[in-house]
Amino acid sequence: MTKGRLEAFSDGVIAIIITIMVLEMKSPHEPSLDAILTLWPILISYVLSFIFVAIYWNAHHHMFHAVDHVNGSVLWANMHLLFWLSLTPFVTGWMGETYFAEWPTRLYGFNLLACAIAYTILQRTLISANGRSSTLARAIGSDRKGWASLAIYVISIAATFLHPWLGYFGYASVAVIWLVPDRRIEQLIPVEKDAD
Repeated sequence: MTKGRLEAFSDGVIAIIITIMVLEMKSPHEPSLDAILTLWPILISYVLSFIFVAIYWNAHHHMFHAVDHVNGSVLWANMHLLFWLSLTPFVTGWMGETYFAEWPTRLYGFNLLACAIAYTILQRTLISANGRSSTLARAIGSDRKGWASLAIYVISIAATFLHPWLGYFGYASVAVIWLVPDRRIEQLIPVEKDAD
């Protein structure tokens, strides 16, 4: 399989995940602002999940832009990441529909942690396939931001035992960390010019 085919497949799966998430949101039957306001937990859980999926899509794109080769291990590591991402609509819906109850919010965090671990495995598998001197390996370095994210997820999941909102704010803090553009890869790869 070529790198391009793997990216196209991943893009398609991620697009479907986003589509499922938005289709899971049911519009109110009443034509009032109050009807929308009662959906606030569903809306904010959707927004956070959309941001996370967008972050993964963006990071995935940059990561594969920084490598030349894929192998069977990379294919399976990529499928592992897509598996956990595909559970996002389920945990998002459950958390939102239960108004951030303890177990749904905890499971949501567990899924975020599993996605982050799967992404780290994919990253390490790509580095192994492309070498320690590859652009990706040089860009990632010690990956303090990635390891910090994993730690925040674990702490946030534990915090749901005190109160689910503590977990939610911890998860959101990881999203904020990654919303700040990570320029490590872009700095090492020349900007491509669009073909007209």
